Amino acid sequence: MSLMHLLWHCLLVTTWFRPTNQQSILEGMIKLVMEGENQATTEPEDAQNLYSEYDFIVVGAGTAGCVVANRLSENPDWRVLLIEAGRPENYVMDMPIIANYLQFTDSNWKYKTEPSDKYCMGLDNKQCNWPRGKVIGGSSVLNYMIYTRGNRRDYDNWAALGNAGWSFEDVLPYFKKIENFTIDEYKNSEYHNDKGYLAVSYSPYRSKVADAIIDASQEAGFPYVDYNGPKQIGVSQLQVSMRDGVRESASRAYLHPIRNRPNLHVKKYSMVTKLLIDPSTKKTKGVEFERFGKRYLIESKKEVIVSAGAINSPQLLMLSGIGPKKHLSEFGIPVLKNSRVGFNLMDHIALGGLTFIIDKPYTLTLDRMLTAESLGMYFNHHKGPMTVPGGCEVVLFTDFERPGDLDGYPDMELLFQGGSLVSDPLLRKDFGITDQIYDEVYKPIEKIDSFMVFPMLLRPKSVGRIMLKSRSHKTKPRIFPNYFADRKDMDTIIKGLRLTLNITSQPALKKIGSKLHTIPMPGCKQYTFGTDEYFECMARHLTFTIYHQSGTCRMGPPSDKKAVVDPRLRVYGIEGLRVIDASIIPEIPAAHTNAPTFMIAEKGADMIKEDWGWKQ
Repeated sequence: MSLMHLLWHCLLVTTWFRPTNQQSILEGMIKLVMEGENQATTEPEDAQNLYSEYDFIVVGAGTAGCVVANRLSENPDWRVLLIEAGRPENYVMDMPIIANYLQFTDSNWKYKTEPSDKYCMGLDNKQCNWPRGKVIGGSSVLNYMIYTRGNRRDYDNWAALGNAGWSFEDVLPYFKKIENFTIDEYKNSEYHNDKGYLAVSYSPYRSKVADAIIDASQEAGFPYVDYNGPKQIGVSQLQVSMRDGVRESASRAYLHPIRNRPNLHVKKYSMVTKLLIDPSTKKTKGVEFERFGKRYLIESKKEVIVSAGAINSPQLLMLSGIGPKKHLSEFGIPVLKNSRVGFNLMDHIALGGLTFIIDKPYTLTLDRMLTAESLGMYFNHHKGPMTVPGGCEVVLFTDFERPGDLDGYPDMELLFQGGSLVSDPLLRKDFGITDQIYDEVYKPIEKIDSFMVFPMLLRPKSVGRIMLKSRSHKTKPRIFPNYFADRKDMDTIIKGLRLTLNITSQPALKKIGSKLHTIPMPGCKQYTFGTDEYFECMARHLTFTIYHQSGTCRMGPPSDKKAVVDPRLRVYGIEGLRVIDASIIPEIPAAHTNAPTFMIAEKGADMIKEDWGWKQ
C-alpha cells in the first residue's frame, strides 16, 4: 500500500469512527510526515559512493540549491555534488493544507529569535519561531506556496545600488524561465511562460469567505489584478507553487525530473561544517561535512556554491573565517576575510491574531476539512479544501505613499486566511502564542466561525543581524531581527490595520456578519481597544514573521563596504566561492521571497556557466 493510500485509509477510519478526536488525527499526520517513506522513485537517491573531487559543490538543497544543481549538471562534463543537512521529502509534506504541521517535524531547523521586550512579547519566552527547511527542497517544503515576484522598482533599486545586471529588465527573463504558468486568464501575457520547471497556479479550491473578501476588496476600490504581471496594486486569489493541487517544492520541480542524471550526486543527512580555503592563496579547495558522526572531505575543482539560506549561509561563512574580524576573534576563528557577514538581516512581519468573526459557516475549520468527502476529493482528484495552502487564500497590495495609484510601489500586503487561530489547534503553536493570551483572547470564540488577516510590512526599514553563539556548527546562531527599530515600520503596519477594518466593513463582508473580535489582549489593557496605541501594543506582542529572512550576505559593488558578494555573487576576497540564495538580497523586495530566490538561483547558475565558458 502506498503512503498516500495508507494516509487516506488511516484518516478516513479515524474520521468515521472517532469524529471528535481531532488531536489524534493531527498527531497521526505529523507521525506520517516523520516516518513516511522516501519518494524513492522520484526524488534523486542518496549517493552511496562519492568522488573525491567534483567540479562544483552546492551546499544546501533548498530552493536555490535545487535550481543551481539542476542547471550546472546540464553540462554532462561537469560533476556536481549537492549536499543537504536534512532528510528526504515525502508525499505527506506536499499536502497543501498541512503546511503549518511541518514545523513540528525534523524537517524544520526550529530557529528562535533572541528574547526581546520590543517584539514577540506575547510569544513563549518572548521569542519568535523562525522555521526553516531542513529537508530536500528546503523551505519550499515548509512554506505556504505563495508565489509573488515583487515590483519592478525592487530590482531597479538593486541595480541603482551598483548591482549591474539586476534591474527588472534583466531579471524578468529569469522569472519567466522558472514558470510553468497555468492560470488561463493570464497565460498569454508577456510576463509569463508555460515551459519552466515550476508549476504556478491557483489552488483548485476557494472558500466562500475568500469570495466575500475579494468582493469586499473590490467594493473598497481595489481591482482584481495579476500581481505577477506589470502592476501589483489590487486583490487576487493567491498564485501558488502548486501542480494539480499538490505542493510543487523546489525539489519536485527541479530535482525529480533529473533524478537519473549521472553527473549529479545528492548527499542527504550531511551537514557541511566548514569551507576548505587555503589561508595563503584564499582559494576555496572544497568542503568538510559530517554525516552520522563521521567526517568527510570533498574537493572542488572549480567552485563551491553556498545555498544554505539566510541563516545557515552566514553561519557557515563565519565558521570558515569569513566575517566580522572582531566577532570571529571572540571565538578564536582565524579570519580569512574581514567582511560584514550576518549583517543586513531583513524579514517581512505582520501584526498577528487580527481576527474577524462571521455568522455563516464559510471558514476553513479542521472539522470541515477532515471529512470523508474532503479527503476523498483530495486523494482521488487533488481538489477540495485540502488544497488550500496552509489556509491562506487572498492577497491585497497597496501603496500608502501613493493611494489610488494602480501602478504604485506596494508597502503593505494584506494576507487573508480562510480561518483563524481557533480553526486548527496546532496553529497557535506554530507562532508560539502563550497559553495566557490564547486562553483569554481566542478560546472564547473556538466555536464561532472566524477568519484572520495579516497586515504585512513589505518594505521594512529595520534590519537585524545573525551572530555566532559558538564556533561549533552544531550550535544554532543568535538571531536579532531588530523589528520595529525604525518607527516608520510600526506606522505602516497600523495603516494596514486601518485598511483591513475598511475592507471588512464593506457590504460583501457585512452580509455574512463580519465584525472585529474585540477581547483585549493581556498586556495591552492599559490602552483603549481600537486605538493606534492599543494596536501597536498588540503588534509588539503578536509579531508574526512571514518567513522571509534575507540579506545576510549582501550583494553589492566594490564600493559598497557592507557587501559580502559582488554582483556576480562571488564572495569578496575568496576565490572559487559564491553565495546563491536569499542571503544575497541587498534590499528585501515587496514579495514573498521564494519566487525571488528561484530567480536569483536561475540567474546565478547562468553567471557560473558564463564565467566558465559553457554555452548550451
